[in-house]
Amino acid sequence: MKKIVLVSVGIGLLVWLTVDQRHYLFYQAARLSGGSPPALIDAVDELPSTVWFDDYYTVDEIGTGTFAIGETRYWQQNFNYLVVGEHTALLFDAGPGVRDIRPVVESITDLPVIFLPSHFHYDHVGNGTNFAQRAVVDLPYLRARADGDELAFTKMEHLGPIEGFPIPTWTVDHWWAPDQPIDLGGRSVAVIHTPGHSKESISLFDESNNVILSGDFLYEGMLYVFVPGSSVQDYLTTTQTLLQKYATTDVYYGAHRLTPPGPPRLARQDVAELEQTLLNIKAGELTGSGLYPKTYYVNQNISILADPNFLHDWK
Repeated sequence: MKKIVLVSVGIGLLVWLTVDQRHYLFYQAARLSGGSPPALIDAVDELPSTVWFDDYYTVDEIGTGTFAIGETRYWQQNFNYLVVGEHTALLFDAGPGVRDIRPVVESITDLPVIFLPSHFHYDHVGNGTNFAQRAVVDLPYLRARADGDELAFTKMEHLGPIEGFPIPTWTVDHWWAPDQPIDLGGRSVAVIHTPGHSKESISLFDESNNVILSGDFLYEGMLYVFVPGSSVQDYLTTTQTLLQKYATTDVYYGAHRLTPPGPPRLARQDVAELEQTLLNIKAGELTGSGLYPKTYYVNQNISILADPNFLHDWK
């Protein structure tokens, strides 16, 4: 009897370590392997229309009044987006803060700028950059833990110590609800709650250009669905929402690039193929390759890095 109990306790401990603590173990391993931003990678040829702001930032106008600001020499090749209206400009993501993005923004517009991150990971929030106005998606769990308009990030949301960035506390100037239209003057954008990569992940619908700026929910390369706050079920639900609600939107721009030149442009077909891949994983028809995280192939543009099938959170 004791042996059975010990075996049961051992199995329970293994499950606890595997299921509940895997994100903590990921965080610690990544933190210990990092500690400072990597050296810049070599510059490459970009599109003929691309403008180099300096030796680090690139600027591409991807639609009328919408600009992709690339950090093509940062190892993750981040892309941030500036949407300019008649009285306000909105900066969607600001990179890791290796360089200050504000001079680039100021070279494009002299309007007041509101900064809105697609999510709270360190490589999107412009660490150490003092923006005049900040906006955050208005989700009940974030409001509940905020002290008035002071919002402290958690280490599992920010992950900054992986590259030596301290975990910040923000004063939030604007709480924007999902689906809320944001008037920039002569044009509007809408916040879309797109969880999957993280709980607070959002995308931005640029109505005038009929474009979705998809943050880390959709980009070229490997989609991370094994990091803290990620969920394959949320990914599937979000893909289905996007395909149904934005059925006439064919252009998506993500927050990272896999291959140059130019900003990372994807299509509605990529979202549809992502949905089908997730459905195949859920049905047990795809088991992935590798040990941990598993790699699930979507198409030539996209793969998914996720937990093994037995750890998935399907509802």
